[in-house]
Amino acid sequence: MRRSLFVLLLAVLAMAGLTVPASATVPVVRPLTVLSFNIHHAAGPDGVTDLDRLAAEIRRTRADVIGMQEVDRHWGERSHWADQPAELARRLGMHVVYGANLDEEPPAAGEPRRQYGTAILSRYPILKWRNTPLPMARPGEEQRGLLEAVVNVAGVHVRAMTTHFQHNNAESRQLQAEVVADAVRTSREPVVLTGDLNATPDAPEIKTLTALLSDRGRGATYPVEDPVSRIDYVLTRDALPLYNRVLPTASSDHRPVLATLLVWRTR
Repeated sequence: MRRSLFVLLLAVLAMAGLTVPASATVPVVRPLTVLSFNIHHAAGPDGVTDLDRLAAEIRRTRADVIGMQEVDRHWGERSHWADQPAELARRLGMHVVYGANLDEEPPAAGEPRRQYGTAILSRYPILKWRNTPLPMARPGEEQRGLLEAVVNVAGVHVRAMTTHFQHNNAESRQLQAEVVADAVRTSREPVVLTGDLNATPDAPEIKTLTALLSDRGRGATYPVEDPVSRIDYVLTRDALPLYNRVLPTASSDHRPVLATLLVWRTR
């Protein structure tokens, strides 16, 4: 299996005009399927919040790693006060980490705090993780964050990142993109960035990222029923994209993006 993946890696790199470094004579190659999904707290265009429906959609993708945005944790009535990341992890049998970018007092003493943010689900073990607050250009904007998890993909460590940029201020998105770009530069692992970046590929803030990360995406993702804008992404560094597709959904106001990659390490 490893040899066949290595041969495929060499063939695809050759078609792309790239080469494996001389030091990479015996790479360990792994396929990795990644989903980027702004889940809109599991509320579809029908107005119904349904975690079972969302979990079934994610399961059908067979994704190994899922970067999710707009994830509620005991947030309120709109999501039935559920711990959505934990519930999805339980339904899917996956590991999970959560970045609470909004963290509010509970409705009553002794109850869980109300949280809203991003999550990473992984079929593979998560070795370490962190959530970094992102800057904003104007006071009072929604706090955003960069959630990172180092995932052990059968011996290949990959840094999965997910984020959700400011929706109504390009200056804030640029500041946020620069922080994400710094995190990409300092990563020792291959990087897979998922997210609702609230900007199209020609925007300066996206170009800040694609100067460092490969973008093989195609197809609009928002709004869900008749999408006209591509604002949801799977971007990679030191990983070879093989497949990228926008999927339909009944569980959110964004369409998810599914990507299959090859990742590798050298001995």
